Amino acid sequence: MEFDFTWVLLGFPIAFTLGWLASRLDLRQLRIENRQAPKAYFKGLNFLLNEQQDQAIDAFIEAVQNDPDTSELHFALGNLFRRRGEYERAVRVHEHLMSRGDLTQPERERAQHALALDFLKAGLLDRAEAALRKLENTPFEEEARLALLSIYERSRDWANATQIAVRLGSSSHGSFSTRQAHYLCEQAGTAAATGDTAKALASLRQAVAMAPASARPLIDLAQLQNQLGQAQDALQTLLKLPVAAPQALPLAAGLLANIAQKSAQEQATLALLTASYEQAPSIDVIEAIVKLETDPLVARQWYVKHLEREVSLVAASRWIAGEKLENEHQHALVQRAMDQATKPLMRYRCAACGFEATQHFWHCPGCQAWDSYPARRIEEL
Repeated sequence: MEFDFTWVLLGFPIAFTLGWLASRLDLRQLRIENRQAPKAYFKGLNFLLNEQQDQAIDAFIEAVQNDPDTSELHFALGNLFRRRGEYERAVRVHEHLMSRGDLTQPERERAQHALALDFLKAGLLDRAEAALRKLENTPFEEEARLALLSIYERSRDWANATQIAVRLGSSSHGSFSTRQAHYLCEQAGTAAATGDTAKALASLRQAVAMAPASARPLIDLAQLQNQLGQAQDALQTLLKLPVAAPQALPLAAGLLANIAQKSAQEQATLALLTASYEQAPSIDVIEAIVKLETDPLVARQWYVKHLEREVSLVAASRWIAGEKLENEHQHALVQRAMDQATKPLMRYRCAACGFEATQHFWHCPGCQAWDSYPARRIEEL
């Protein structure tokens, strides 16, 4: 049987026509989808720029439904949920991304980082830690280490915080020696509280060697030495402070005066405090000087001297307290009012967040910043 080429010749035009029609239908459908997805996307972006987050989320959800395979839309939607505090929904979006098999490695790492931020913002520190650990050897490694450092500091896990600080210090983030010295001081405080003074002393001496220009290791070491009855050693430790960190001397002035009295070094210490006051006037230094002055009249004149240099309600209150007025009852009333007025002025204030406290903090309980409290009272700022 011979093959009839007539049917082949007739079939070519038919096949071409059907193919052309199919391609036109596909292009038309693609154009419709492409118009819908960008429209919803740009509508969401417009809402976002106008700070209308509810409408932006609705628009992005519509865009994701139209194009569920677009990872960028999922990232945008997850970040919006996180910003609104809807952490569970943000986690679901990013976990859905992580479960997809078509993600590229950079997109998977980005989704892992976003998921870690979701857990961190939600306060799920254990899950955040696990998620951040998976970002080692990725472009998000440094950010993950900084976040881990924050977690360990908040949970007071000083051993792990030290490990992360060492890694950060070896990278381009600069020196973390002062931060590590703080960790050693924290560990020393815990050891001293449990009676392990040998470990506490060793940790503090290590902190002094690690950050010789830092004030806290010297002050904490002197306090512990003083508690252990080692007044001479404590005095020698504090005498390094005016050289290492002179701006922090007001924090240790009272302690220095106490140690000087125990070790019979009042005059030498008085001379040191007087020289420090001349360089940088401070009410705490004056209080220490007054404590060491043997003549009460000379001691009280220091408050007057301070008032001549600076306007100080605290110094005025201290001076009035030593005055003998004719009417003792009226004197007591005035003094009580002055004490009440000076209370807020004797606080310390964090330079980073403004958190105020009656005691000086090395680690701000408000914003978690280190060394953010000046060594001066609010009145002196």
